[in-house]
Amino acid sequence: MLVGKKAPKFKAKAVAGAHIYDTFSLDDFLGKYVVFFFYPLNFTFVCPTELHAFQENAAEFEKRGAAVIGCSVDSWPCHHAWLSLPREKGGIQGITYPLVSDINKEIAKDFGVLKEDEGIAYRGLFLIDKEGVVRHQLINDLPLGRSVEEVLRTLDALIFHEQHGEVCPANWKQGKKSMKPTQKGLLEYFTS
Repeated sequence: MLVGKKAPKFKAKAVAGAHIYDTFSLDDFLGKYVVFFFYPLNFTFVCPTELHAFQENAAEFEKRGAAVIGCSVDSWPCHHAWLSLPREKGGIQGITYPLVSDINKEIAKDFGVLKEDEGIAYRGLFLIDKEGVVRHQLINDLPLGRSVEEVLRTLDALIFHEQHGEVCPANWKQGKKSMKPTQKGLLEYFTS
């Protein structure tokens, strides 16, 4: 488990639109929130739905000062080819956030999401704070797509906690009641 620890460091090739990064690193995002997610493989089935869902919410992540970054065990040319294929044909054309190439599977291994028997990554998602510390992680099995709405809700809760020092109870959403992290705060939450 990585929650509460610094995100593992790496340098890898990545593709963002037509741009190719030779040495992409999470260190370049210190000072920003990062939503770093793994998906099993390019040219598959659930994966493009997730990648498009993150893209459709790009403005929401940007408003919160968060970068979205995807990663799979595919090569950067494979990422580039998938980015060239239209959505109607199962592609991810129009995705603008970076896709990291973990061709050696070291990044997935370091993040604890490598499915070794198949050599691919589980659907791992890591919310990383401005100091590079993992504050939330979620790992789904291969057939289970993620909820981008839940990622945004969790990001909102982290930002709210950092700004106000209060904690966010179950199903908390922006604008809803929070509580002080004390016994008195809990009692006030349940009685008000």
